[in-house]
Amino acid sequence: MEDLAHLKKLENMYNQAPVNALFKPFIQILKGQCVISIEVNPQHFHAAKALHGSVYFKMLDDAAYFACSSHNKEVFLLTKTFQIEFKRPITQGKITAKGIVTQNNNNENFMAKAELFNEDGKIVAFGEGQFVKSKIPLNSELGYL
Repeated sequence: MEDLAHLKKLENMYNQAPVNALFKPFIQILKGQCVISIEVNPQHFHAAKALHGSVYFKMLDDAAYFACSSHNKEVFLLTKTFQIEFKRPITQGKITAKGIVTQNNNNENFMAKAELFNEDGKIVAFGEGQFVKSKIPLNSELGYL
């Protein structure tokens, strides 16, 4: 039950982050995994009328980050590195990012990968990142409640 409470607190923290008022995401966190979905909105487009790369990054980074955070109950993690490969543009529909932990070094340093899919299930981007502990404790001020 303790793990389930931790995962729900992480979901609350994510949902309360001010940036997510722009995207209105759905998140589900499991131990070592995370799934995040949003509806594509033209407000997120670049001049060529497709989803801006920053949204790809946000989705991939968030899914990988929260997969890692599921293993850490003490402090806020930080993205140390993240590399993305873009496969195809997105202009409409729902997109879903799926993150999974690939390496956990004694809950100190994490690696995770994430894939981003369009609503037809085609991969549109993927990435991998490294996440490290900060000195910021997980608490109600962060929305971790």
